[in-house]
Amino acid sequence: MAANPLDVISEDHLRERQICAAIDGLAMAAFPDRQAAQTVLRFLDGELNVHLRDEVEDLFPLLARRCTAEDSIESTIGRIRSDQDEVIRLLPEVRAVLAGCLVSGPGLSVEDRALLTLFAGRVRRHLVAENAILIPIARARLTRSDLRVLAKRMQVRRGLSSIQETGNAE
Repeated sequence: MAANPLDVISEDHLRERQICAAIDGLAMAAFPDRQAAQTVLRFLDGELNVHLRDEVEDLFPLLARRCTAEDSIESTIGRIRSDQDEVIRLLPEVRAVLAGCLVSGPGLSVEDRALLTLFAGRVRRHLVAENAILIPIARARLTRSDLRVLAKRMQVRRGLSSIQETGNAE
């Protein structure tokens, strides 16, 4: 795990983009690739949940405490949370479609393809706001102490030992 928890979150965002590309590939393929479906399922069942908890339980509250009125962070977090809630709502259906890809049979239905495309679009939409707005503000506003707390909570969530002290915003 990187020493700065914001770098870890940024790495998670990159991984989410890669997963979205894999989902798009599954949605467009005549016959979905079983290995790709399994990779996406593993991500959705493990990494995504941990990442969302990092943000909702720790990053967003820290930002809400540290940001100024001019940052308008509450409205940005609200928009991101709305997209995240939609992603969470769609997860059971997306998992079912992906699980269906693991068994041999016909390609995906039009509805299944539309669901996968919608899901990947929602994930990308909140990633844009997080990468363009939240992460830069977090780098400017969070203190070293905030970053240490965030790092520790992320470690615990992942079952990891302590990481090096962060050296970002003061």
